[in-house]
Amino acid sequence: MFERPATGSGSTQGAILVQLDFGEKDFAERLDEFHMLVSSAGAEPLAVVRGKRNSPDPATFAGKGKVAEIGEAATLHDAAIVIFNHELSPGQQRNLEKALGRRVIDRSALILDIFALRARSHEGKLQVELAQLEHLSTRLVRGWTHLERQKGGIGLRGPGEKQLETDRRLLGKRVAVLKDRLKQLERQRQVRRRARGRNEVLAVSLVGYTNAGKSTLFNALTKAGSYAADQLFATLDTTSRRLYVPEAGQIVISDTVGFIRDLPHSLVAAFHATLEETAQADLLLHVVDSASPDRDQQMAAVAGVLEEIGAGQVPQAIVWNKIDATHAEPGVERDEYGNIARVRVSARTGSGLDLLRAALAEVARRRAEIQGEPAQADAA
Repeated sequence: MFERPATGSGSTQGAILVQLDFGEKDFAERLDEFHMLVSSAGAEPLAVVRGKRNSPDPATFAGKGKVAEIGEAATLHDAAIVIFNHELSPGQQRNLEKALGRRVIDRSALILDIFALRARSHEGKLQVELAQLEHLSTRLVRGWTHLERQKGGIGLRGPGEKQLETDRRLLGKRVAVLKDRLKQLERQRQVRRRARGRNEVLAVSLVGYTNAGKSTLFNALTKAGSYAADQLFATLDTTSRRLYVPEAGQIVISDTVGFIRDLPHSLVAAFHATLEETAQADLLLHVVDSASPDRDQQMAAVAGVLEEIGAGQVPQAIVWNKIDATHAEPGVERDEYGNIARVRVSARTGSGLDLLRAALAEVARRRAEIQGEPAQADAA
């Protein structure tokens, strides 16, 4: 059955949301996150269609009866689009659009759209465009209505091409241009990274689930003034700042894009150069929203992405953020070897940040001892 959400965003682009239950334990949390994603994309949720299935229908993902229910909801609310909180195959998407007479997008396309809205830097925009084009290329398979041969005319006389072939050719050229530009930017980043390595500066990257509070923590530590908001993917572009830590000297700390479960592979591939900063870090601070009931699944999703980008073996410490919402006390927890495993803080109130700075100083000193050089405690 479908239901009307209690609130709307006021956007003129109304959407029917579809989420099916395949037996996942975190169905409710996924649905809450889905609402946030849709709102972040600028759409207004008009109704939610739910249902239970053992497995996706090969043709329409949802099955004939559920598709009819989705169509009924879309007609009733005069919805412009239907959004699935699932990955749809190109064939499933085409069949759904034909049956519903409306545009249908899946979770990957939704996330890509949000990234397109959030990208600010030149490199970020290039990365998002590349991911979108590579996602689109999988949809250019006999799914368009204008596949007839182009009509003759000025500039188009001759044998002509099918529109699909033209689209593919132009898309392929643009993808090649984007990859070339991103490779140039990646080479520039490698030069900066080598320079940083020669200076023996500890490199720390903040990682975590989207909206866990990474940018708020980054600002609290560095006074950088980076954009931070209570929304998904508020930060896309990696920002790095030097941070002076008493008794250890200078370190470089970087704020990175937030992760999310079922992150589109095309997005991970397009952001490879940016995410490589994470894989090359000396320490990862895994920021966790301790107030979220879904935190365990979120941590698992982050761990999965870290493995995918080659950062799974980078030393890591958990930053248990938002303790102001759980009334927990600031503190430091250590593993069986005496290494710092978790620091409890509130980036919003500043509680526990002194403990986090001390933890960073300890890591920097240990790194300097291993390398046989004293930490530059008197660095300015």
